[in-house]
Amino acid sequence: MPSVIIGLALLAFWLYCLFDVITTPEEDMRNLPKFMWVLIVIFLADLGALTWLLVGRPRAVHSVYGHGAVGGPGAAQAEAQAGGRAGAWSRRGDAPRGPDDDPDFLSSLERRLRGDD
Repeated sequence: MPSVIIGLALLAFWLYCLFDVITTPEEDMRNLPKFMWVLIVIFLADLGALTWLLVGRPRAVHSVYGHGAVGGPGAAQAEAQAGGRAGAWSRRGDAPRGPDDDPDFLSSLERRLRGDD
């Protein structure tokens, strides 16, 4: 029974790494082209999957828009696709404000509720 559980865990690990290689954009690959990483993960199974995680997977944090990394290889493309805004929130460290955080909106809402408007 323990060997079945270990086998299923290794299969799940291998599938995770295989899908990760396939879905990672070509420009974010490290050390080898995408085609080579796919072959390594397929033919070397768990050893290839471990190698992918250690030396092939992109290290950079992805931007808010989910394409390139902020300041990384795909950042220029992501910024162009997002209209020049890619990663702007994560670089500044603040998030967009909702209407309930806007003092002007809250005061106008109070005026409307009181019937002053």
